[in-house]
Amino acid sequence: MEEIRKEIDVGDWHSNLAHDEWSPLPVSGSRASARYKHAAVVVDEKLYIVGGSRNGRYLSDVQVFDLRSLTWSSLKLTTELSSAESFQEDDGSIFREAFPAISDHRMIKWGNKLLLIGGHSKKSSDNMSVRFIDLETHLCGVIDASGNVPVSRGGHSITLVASRLFVFGGEDKNRRLLNDLHVLDLETMTWDVVETTQTRPVPRFDHTAATHSDHYLFIFGGCSHSIFYNDLHILDLQTMEWSQPHVQGDVVTPRAGHAGITIDENWYIAGGGDNSTGCLETLVLNMSKLVWSTSSHVEARHPLASEGLSVCSASVFGENILVAFGGYNGKYNNDIYVMRLKTRESSHPKIFKSPAAAAAAASVTAAYAIAKSDKSDYPPPTNPTLNGIGSSIPERDIRNRFDAIKEEKRTLESSVAETQVENAKLREKIDEVNSSHTELSQELQSVQGQLISERSRCFKLEAQIAELQKALESGQSIEAEVEMLRRQKSASDEGEGGTVQRQGSGGVWGLFGK
Repeated sequence: MEEIRKEIDVGDWHSNLAHDEWSPLPVSGSRASARYKHAAVVVDEKLYIVGGSRNGRYLSDVQVFDLRSLTWSSLKLTTELSSAESFQEDDGSIFREAFPAISDHRMIKWGNKLLLIGGHSKKSSDNMSVRFIDLETHLCGVIDASGNVPVSRGGHSITLVASRLFVFGGEDKNRRLLNDLHVLDLETMTWDVVETTQTRPVPRFDHTAATHSDHYLFIFGGCSHSIFYNDLHILDLQTMEWSQPHVQGDVVTPRAGHAGITIDENWYIAGGGDNSTGCLETLVLNMSKLVWSTSSHVEARHPLASEGLSVCSASVFGENILVAFGGYNGKYNNDIYVMRLKTRESSHPKIFKSPAAAAAAASVTAAYAIAKSDKSDYPPPTNPTLNGIGSSIPERDIRNRFDAIKEEKRTLESSVAETQVENAKLREKIDEVNSSHTELSQELQSVQGQLISERSRCFKLEAQIAELQKALESGQSIEAEVEMLRRQKSASDEGEGGTVQRQGSGGVWGLFGK
């Protein structure tokens, strides 16, 4: 769809918006600086932007955009001296700052505070940090959390379920990719590791996450250092079992650095790319039906086709809208775009299970229903009737039907048992494959170590051979010199012998001559 380019009336700007199209908002006065990999959240019709990165430099400012007056303002933070973070410069000088320059962090609203989770900064700590900004007092600081605190990271995802904050994946300060899952209890500020079963998503960062009905955790996209993903993974938060369901609808291209927000059962995803091409479409995933669709398209090099942008939901003038800001697509952006949402029909929730588990559940449900019917629906009849008419049904036919239902129940129970056995065998095979994979990996590492050792030994041998060749060449040169000296000496000896003989003969003839 084409972007709306007509001027918007500030006093009534929402009424001029078309549904499911991104439209730029006019801004009065100064603007927030362009950036990407910042954090954003909407509170009381105001968009809060915290930190980010620009030209390789981390930012520490807090910018606020009023969605009614369409104006920017800066939020000045204060801190207690004991809460200020100390940093040492290269020249040894120490300074304190109320709020650190930070990028690739995540942010949520909790009570009257903004909580900032993780992120990359100039002086990152070893463990995940939890910072706060009080929206009433503008006081900021660090919250001390206990428990199994995860390592510091950026590019992770956070998802709030009641008072539990789930953190998945990311990239640590040593650029190590992660696929661990931690949970932070916001009531007690206690971290814990979440143990899960089945196949987890591969390590990744710059992905998105969402929850559905406080029961399922969705993970979509992201990247490693060389691969971009378009896969969808779902974690059942009750059984803590991962699955990768089949998703219908539009084909989704791999992407990272995108942004997502859920409204009811729809997950809106905008932006992202693969470091060379930005994604032009805004996706919508119906989380109940597991169907992808496309809400809107933008042109190439559009600010929405950026990586590291933010997308939030807001209720302004009584309407739900999406608000996008920032990002990088060859240049850093600082425009505000909004989308007026079209009402979408709701659907019944869908249970995400593996095929074997779904079959077992269906069998159990059917068996339970028959067992219940066994007790209540078919009591021993005395004088049964059909549809209120006086015609009676023979007791033998009822007994036969009753026996047939009991047989069907036994068959279903047997099917459930077989499914359970099959699941157990599959788990054993998975364990065997994992064990074999571990052994092969260890063997590969051993072989690689031996190969490195042999390669080093070969280098040493080659060096020794080169030295021997030089020595051999030197020996041959010496032999040639010795041979030459021998010849010179022989020639010299022969010359001296002839001279002595001539001198002796002249003396004798001279004697006789006298």
